[in-house]
Amino acid sequence: MEKNLANTPSQPEINVKDFEFAEMVINKALLNFQKEQIRKEIDQSLQDQNKEEFLRLTEELKNIS
Repeated sequence: MEKNLANTPSQPEINVKDFEFAEMVINKALLNFQKEQIRKEIDQSLQDQNKEEFLRLTEELKNIS
């Protein structure tokens, strides 16, 4: 018995704009996560009074912003 392909729902086509939007959302979320991690490390370097680490991390944060 053959299946009637005319009655089966077709697979949704991948919309390029949707894909690009999803990629932008993911990249933004990753960037925000990375910035938050660096900010936490900056706070820790301040608590530890580690000037070198503070300067390195603030420079890193500036470079990704």
